[in-house]
Amino acid sequence: MTTRYGLIGSGMMGHEHIKNILLLGDTSVTAFYEPDDDMAARTNALVPDAARVGSVQALLAVSNLDCVVIASPNFCHISQLQEIAKIRPLPTLVEKPLLTDPADIVEAEQLAKSFGAPLWVAMEYRYMPPISMLCERADAATGGVRLMTIREHRFPFLEKVGDWNRFNRYSGGTFVEKCCHFFDLMRLVTKAEPVRVMASAGQAVNHLDEQYDGEVPDILDHGYVIVDFDSGVRAMLELCMFAEGSKYQEEVSVIGPRGKLECHVPGPTRFWPAHLGAAPLPRVIESPRNPAGPIETATPVDTALLAVGDHNGSTFYQHQGFLELVRGERAAPAVSLQDGLQAVRMGMAAQESANRGEAVAL
Repeated sequence: MTTRYGLIGSGMMGHEHIKNILLLGDTSVTAFYEPDDDMAARTNALVPDAARVGSVQALLAVSNLDCVVIASPNFCHISQLQEIAKIRPLPTLVEKPLLTDPADIVEAEQLAKSFGAPLWVAMEYRYMPPISMLCERADAATGGVRLMTIREHRFPFLEKVGDWNRFNRYSGGTFVEKCCHFFDLMRLVTKAEPVRVMASAGQAVNHLDEQYDGEVPDILDHGYVIVDFDSGVRAMLELCMFAEGSKYQEEVSVIGPRGKLECHVPGPTRFWPAHLGAAPLPRVIESPRNPAGPIETATPVDTALLAVGDHNGSTFYQHQGFLELVRGERAAPAVSLQDGLQAVRMGMAAQESANRGEAVAL
């Protein structure tokens, strides 16, 4: 039996979702809501049999939908989830971040209690093969994680419809929009909750020569975030969004009394300079203390998956899990609304700490 998807928002990330849904088998994108005509036309080219509708309400009125994917701009997520909960609760995969305004936290907590259907928050980085391997082997390789470091050196924010990702008020700020993935990984690996966040950040290079309706973008393009957890574990994020010349985009390491485990993840294949030959393979490196010496494992990703997304195959693996949930083959979402909310809280605390110049308690 075919599982039928409805899509809310079919811009750049929406197209990545569509391409990966179509790889799953026995699936179809049946209807989509996308107010931008150009993006809607591109969507129809991908899924010519899908119906374009004019609102979230109209999408939910399509009788044969089995589930919904929300890939709209960040500031729309919470209100669209509220509409689904009110009109027709269906299993829903909602893109990160869950919300952008601290005033919406209460609404999110209410949705966690009353949504009426399974709700999965899209945290693609969990499903990148090298990061998945690191998560699975972290405790065994380290003897218990005591220190975690995430470094992302990448390209600037891409252009989005309406340029909403240029401004904190629409995106939630860089540490919310971009980095909630990493705060989610910190909680996942440490199995602990944050108690204090300290950040230093700024806007040094990107978007300073741009203007939108006379306004210069205010989003951060680099910074450090240190997080103290209730278990005593410490984690740090280093972000630079003007470092697209790097061989690897993400580097994650965990260290404990037994040793160190790290992974290196290349950026999107389409951005790798062709004159350098083949893009680097993702890899995981285990470095025990005794006997000392690194052990390296390559974690290649199917080229078909690399061709349909910018996230090292993770969008496909995430959709495999969500499809199991929709079909009743999985009991609960792997990433709950509470997981998504905690990642946003950490990002908001980092934004606040960078602005105030002092630590923020959670």
